[in-house]
Amino acid sequence: MKTNWTDSVDINNPLPEYPRPQLARRGWRSLNGPWDYAINSSSRHPTAFDGQIIVPFSPETELSGVQRSLKSGEYLWYRRQVELPEEYAGRRVLLHFGAVDQEATVWVNNAMVASHVGGYLPFEADVTEAIEDNRMTITVRVTDDTDKGVHTRGKQKTKRGGIWYTPQSGIWQTVWMEAVPEDYVKSLRITPDFDKGTVEIAAETVGEAPAYAQFGGFSYELPAEIPVPDFEAWTPDHPKLYGFTVSCGEDLVQSYFAMRKFSVEEDEKGVKRLFLNNEPLFHNGLLDQGYWPDGLYTAPTDEALAYDIRMAKAMGYNMLRKHIKVEPLRWYYHCDRLGMLVWQDMPCGGGSYNPVVVSAPLLTGSHMKDSAYGMFGRGDTAGRSEFKAELAEMVKHLYNCPCIAMWVIFNEGWGQFDAEKMHDFVCSMDRTRTIDHASGWHDQHIGQVRSDHVYFKKYSFKPDKYGRAVLLSEFGGYAHKVIGHCFSKKDFGYKKFEMPAQLEIGLEELYQQQIRPAVAQGLAAAVYTQISDVEEEVNGLLTYDRKVAKIAPEIMQKITKVV
Repeated sequence: MKTNWTDSVDINNPLPEYPRPQLARRGWRSLNGPWDYAINSSSRHPTAFDGQIIVPFSPETELSGVQRSLKSGEYLWYRRQVELPEEYAGRRVLLHFGAVDQEATVWVNNAMVASHVGGYLPFEADVTEAIEDNRMTITVRVTDDTDKGVHTRGKQKTKRGGIWYTPQSGIWQTVWMEAVPEDYVKSLRITPDFDKGTVEIAAETVGEAPAYAQFGGFSYELPAEIPVPDFEAWTPDHPKLYGFTVSCGEDLVQSYFAMRKFSVEEDEKGVKRLFLNNEPLFHNGLLDQGYWPDGLYTAPTDEALAYDIRMAKAMGYNMLRKHIKVEPLRWYYHCDRLGMLVWQDMPCGGGSYNPVVVSAPLLTGSHMKDSAYGMFGRGDTAGRSEFKAELAEMVKHLYNCPCIAMWVIFNEGWGQFDAEKMHDFVCSMDRTRTIDHASGWHDQHIGQVRSDHVYFKKYSFKPDKYGRAVLLSEFGGYAHKVIGHCFSKKDFGYKKFEMPAQLEIGLEELYQQQIRPAVAQGLAAAVYTQISDVEEEVNGLLTYDRKVAKIAPEIMQKITKVV
C-alpha cells in the first residue's frame, strides 16, 4: 500500500536530512541506503547474505525492498562497508543509530563497539579505534521478540488485529556518522524560564575544554543562565524559535530554544486548567500513532513526516498525542517550528496483558492499585527496571524540545506499575512539564491531572474530587471506510458511518453537544482518536495512505472550534 511519497524515495539516499536539529554540526554523513542483510537462526556472523535492504526501513516494510518478517529466536544481520572522507583524518568518529528494534549489537571491523536494548531510542559509539586504513565494515545483529518478552514494544503484536499492529524489526531511524575533535559537545540541556525571561543552558562535554554559548552577540561559559530580553513567547499560533551556537575547543554546534511555560493553574473561575505562558489554553488534540503503510514506524520522506502535523493544524487542532511511540527528532523539530503541542507517551512493555485488568475500568469504572505487578503483566523485576531506565532515557532525549507539553507514562493499564513512583521519578528529571501518570484508567489519584478515555457512551464532564485538571485523553474513534484506500477487508472503529456526510454530521454533533459544553464546565483538554487510519482501524480523519481527508480541513476547523 503506497503513500503519496513512496515513489519519490531515493533508495540510495533515503531520508537525507540532518537527524538531530538541536545539536547540529558539520562533518556528518548519512549511512542510509542499501546495506547487505541476512535473516538466520545463528548468533554467529553470517558467511553469506540474503540480499540488500534499504536502511532505515524495517525488513517487514515495502520500502525496505525485503518484505520479510523477523520471528522470535531469529537474527537479523546488516552489513555495510564505508570509506571515510579525507576530512575525517585526525578526528574522532562517532557512529549513530536513531533507533533499532529491539536488541542490537554493533561491530566495526570485527571489534564490538556497541550494544543496546530498546527499540525506540538512539545510541552511539566512538568507533575511532576500530577503524582500519580509513575504512569501516559495519555489522549489526538484531533480535526482536515483539510481544514474546518484556521489552518495550508499543502497539506491535505478533498476531496483529484491531488496535494492535504489524510488528516491525531492526533499523528504523537514520544511521549516520560524524567527525569531532578530541574535545567536543556530547549533549545539551536547555531550560527556558518564562517568568524570569532567561534560558539556562548546560553542556555535557568530552575532553577538558570548557563550553561556551553564543547568543544575542554575547558569549557565556556554560552552564549559564542567559537573559532573553523582550522575548517573543512560543505558542501554536506564533512558534518563535531562537537560534544559538555552542563551542567547545574546535567543536561548534548549532541549536535552538523557545520561550514558553507549561503549568496547571486555576482560571478566573477557580477551575483547574492547562496553562501556556501563564494563560489558560484548551489542548484540542488528536491521537497520533505514527504508522505508515509503506514504512510502518518510518515515514517515507521528511515531507511526509511533517504532513500529518500540517493537516492537524489545518483541521483546527493545536496538539498531537504521540501515542505509544517515540519519533525521530525531526518530527519534534517540525512541531517546534510549525507550532504544535505534543503529549509524549512512553511506549509500553511487560508481559501479556490480562483483558479483564486492562478493560475493567472501561466497563465498571473501578480502578486497581498498580502494585499488583502480576495482574498488570509486570511480574518480571528486570523488566520493570528496564522500563524505568528507558523512561529516563526518553525524557533526557526529548527534554529540549519546546513542543512537548506533557509526559504520558502509562496507557490503559498496559504494563503499568508503581505509577506514583514513576510520576515522581519523571518529575525529579523535569519540573517544566505536566505529567499524566495513567492515561485512561487505573488512576492512582495523584498528580495534577485526571485522564479519562470515553468511547462507548456520551461524555459528561465531572470535576475531579482530588482537585486536578480533567483531561479527556481519548474519545471518538468514529470509523469510515474509504474504498480503495483500506489496508484490509476487516475494519475496526467505535462507531461506524457509511457515508462522508454522515461522518461529518456525527463529528459535528460530538464536538458541539459533548465537547463544547464540557469545556465550558472545566474540561482542560480533549484528544480525538485519531489523525489517520492504521491498518484495520479506519477511525482516522485521514486514510492510512494519507491520500484522502475524509472531512475537508476547513470544515473540520469549524467543527473542532470549541472555545
